[in-house]
Amino acid sequence: MGEGKTTGHPGKHEPGKGSAPHGDPKPVAGGDWARRLSFDLSTKTMGALVLVGVSFWLLVRLWPVLLVLVVALLVSGTLSPAVRWLEKRRLRRGLAIAIVFTVFFILALLFVVLTIPTLVSQSVVLLDREPAQRVRLADYLARSHLSAPLAVWLRGLKPDALTGVLGAAASAYSRRFLTAIALGVSALFLGLYIMIDRDRLRGGLFALVPRSHHIRLSRIMMSLETIVGAYIRGQLITCLLMAIFTFVLLLACGVKNALAIAAFAGLADVLPYIGPLFSVGPAVVAAMSRGPVVAIAVLLLMLAYEEFESRVLVPRIYGRALRLPSSVVLFALLAGGTLMGILGALLALPVAATVRMLIEELRVELPGEQEQIEDTRLREADDRGEEEYERRTEGVGVEQAAAIATEISRDRREEETSTPETVGETTESGKAVGKEMPTTPADKK
Repeated sequence: MGEGKTTGHPGKHEPGKGSAPHGDPKPVAGGDWARRLSFDLSTKTMGALVLVGVSFWLLVRLWPVLLVLVVALLVSGTLSPAVRWLEKRRLRRGLAIAIVFTVFFILALLFVVLTIPTLVSQSVVLLDREPAQRVRLADYLARSHLSAPLAVWLRGLKPDALTGVLGAAASAYSRRFLTAIALGVSALFLGLYIMIDRDRLRGGLFALVPRSHHIRLSRIMMSLETIVGAYIRGQLITCLLMAIFTFVLLLACGVKNALAIAAFAGLADVLPYIGPLFSVGPAVVAAMSRGPVVAIAVLLLMLAYEEFESRVLVPRIYGRALRLPSSVVLFALLAGGTLMGILGALLALPVAATVRMLIEELRVELPGEQEQIEDTRLREADDRGEEEYERRTEGVGVEQAAAIATEISRDRREEETSTPETVGETTESGKAVGKEMPTTPADKK
């Protein structure tokens, strides 16, 4: 942006007459000359402002498409470890991808077949029994003076009140639900194509970045894949614990179809904010068949577990998996939910872990930190890796260069994460040598 330029011509004039030369600003009271402030915007600045505006407009308009892309990247990052495991067993990559996605679709189909019909049938039965259940609950609440007004309110409800409310809610959310299903299926197939075209897509990304930064880019991509894997593992652990707790609780209460309801509760636990509603609701609805006392007990125990999970399990499990402090986990969830609702809370932890990873990988020096010996060693390792990459990729195409960068970064990752060989064993004389001998790719050869 151009600097503000103050223009004013002192001009020759007779004091007190207030006359101005031709082209000068008009005088003001007291004979002072008005100053004109102008901002000269360069063509480059104007173009940058227009580009920012167009980018923001495209972001708003293409937000659903970007969401599909994010989900597709999560799917690709989640299933890639299984594909690599099959590749190590000497299976071709195409066949490995086909096996992994086939198993994934079969498991998803089995889940839908085993849970959704059971939940729908139980909901229909509950609606048929709604008048009788409402009378039983009202009679139970009428025994206490504190709950007597609630009993009167239940008895005054019209028979079709609950059905009408549920029908209106189902009609309002049916379109959103179908849209979400369509976007989810699109994300799955986009993730499949991303895995199939991995080499070409990676080569195109590396072509946009100078070769001096290829090693760092490959390390960032590997770290992102690690973050996605850790996040998915955390989700699986919390969902499995929720399913086990729900199954044991419903089985102890004698509720039918406990396994299907527990599986649905575990899957719904993925969703923040509304997840507890879908986890607790079907369990309480199923427990209504055993009487209001059992239903209230199931409700209280499920709510207590939800609170325990959100306050204790989530910070510990995700903090350990994503290498984030428990306080940062809770703050990220609150901030993401406040800014973007359910989607923000769902993506808050991967984003927080990504920010932390970028600070580490880009070697960002924070104001309050001083360079340590470990930082110097990492910078020297970066320089050695870049020199090796430049030597091995001289005259090589971008796709092959990207593969070499990934190989170098993976070797270094294994070197950093592997347990260093420490010559610290106690000798017969009682002395120990504490020098560490890290394993290098050259040593492996």
